[in-house]
Amino acid sequence: MGKSVSEPIRVSVVYAQPQHQWMQIVNLQSGSTVQMAIERSGVLQAIPELRLETLEVGIFHRRCGLDTVLRDRDRVEIYRPLQLDPKEARRLRAARNKAQIARAALARSR
Repeated sequence: MGKSVSEPIRVSVVYAQPQHQWMQIVNLQSGSTVQMAIERSGVLQAIPELRLETLEVGIFHRRCGLDTVLRDRDRVEIYRPLQLDPKEARRLRAARNKAQIARAALARSR
């Protein structure tokens, strides 16, 4: 059964950088939003380059908005921007594989 509006909920807020992972568990009132959890967690102070108004966020790998209402034990995830467009990454891998195949064929023909 769901928690009533006055009951507290516990959620975690996570953010992963290449060399560091950040996580904070926060206690909130039932009916709290993703934005409230992020603000309460302290991540915006701990990692100053994060801007609330530009964050891409989700709950358990599903994108959501800052106004999404949380449930007990949710994990709020703050996503980093992509370094490379997935289509471009596939194109580069295909070109690299094609070049490796060509070099291998050339080496066998010698």
